[in-house]
Amino acid sequence: MSAAVLAVSMQIRSKDMSKMTLISMIATAAAFLAAPGTSGADSSTPVVEEKKAPAQIVRKGSLPVNGIDYYYEIRGEGEPLLLLHGGLGQIEMFAPVMPVFTDHRQVIAVDLQGHGRTPLGKRPIELPAIGADLAILVKQLGYDKLDVFGYSFGGGVALNMAANAPDQVRRLVILSAPYAQNGFFPEMLPQQAAVGAGMADMMKDTPMFLSYKAVAPDVSEFPKLLDAMGALMREPIDYSDAVAKLTMPVMLIYGDADMIRPEHMIDFYHKLGGGLRDAGWMRENMSKNRLAILPDLTHYETFASPLMANMAMTFLDGGGKAPNWAEQLESK
Repeated sequence: MSAAVLAVSMQIRSKDMSKMTLISMIATAAAFLAAPGTSGADSSTPVVEEKKAPAQIVRKGSLPVNGIDYYYEIRGEGEPLLLLHGGLGQIEMFAPVMPVFTDHRQVIAVDLQGHGRTPLGKRPIELPAIGADLAILVKQLGYDKLDVFGYSFGGGVALNMAANAPDQVRRLVILSAPYAQNGFFPEMLPQQAAVGAGMADMMKDTPMFLSYKAVAPDVSEFPKLLDAMGALMREPIDYSDAVAKLTMPVMLIYGDADMIRPEHMIDFYHKLGGGLRDAGWMRENMSKNRLAILPDLTHYETFASPLMANMAMTFLDGGGKAPNWAEQLESK
């Protein structure tokens, strides 16, 4: 749990702690209030240099897609990267690691349906529908092909976007997201099922609501957003079919203390063709996909970890291959 969420939870009476755990689970946006460079891990974890700032916004606005007016911001220069935040978050939640993404990339960050500056609209929140919207949105913004990075709720959106428009996605990173509801630890499911508008009053002084209030076009929609997110999480989703449609290189990243079961992380990787056999001396059996489980990170911290961001960018840039001992011997 981030320092911001922990501070909020201490304001809630003990009888409400189960609700606070639930809020913490989906409202990771609060962690962006921490100082840039924090990762949730110990002080030995690499940090973003303080002197490095994210690239300035070069373009922003809203575009209507299928009844939703999506807000977007474009920063930096280079190969395009679509950046998708977590549940009850917004673009700003990536502030601690945005310099890593904008260092040599043009980042297209989007406030997802009902989040941040994007209104909820009149339809349910459904990951395949939002994924389809984003495929249209990036086309309207002038991008034929780009990399995609999604965290948690945004990871589910990224998965569905890439599955339904594989020709538009060059490489994909899914951070701290399952492919099915059973990927969560069992004790999380009843907490997810309890999300709804009834929590709105309890959250009015939390960083999660205050960050929403600061940018949302209609603050009165917050209870409706909680209802919509609760309805989404009560659905017994299973996107195995979508996973099977992923043709691009994919990297899965999790914390070793994530809310996703380790067995599910491995199962997800297996479905992508990874971890099924030894890679071989010359990497001849190696999958194009990757799995990273980072130490000392929870679900509520992975998105703000510079270690995660640098690892993701290495993959998205097509690098990261370790020196091959067999090849070195043959070259001598």
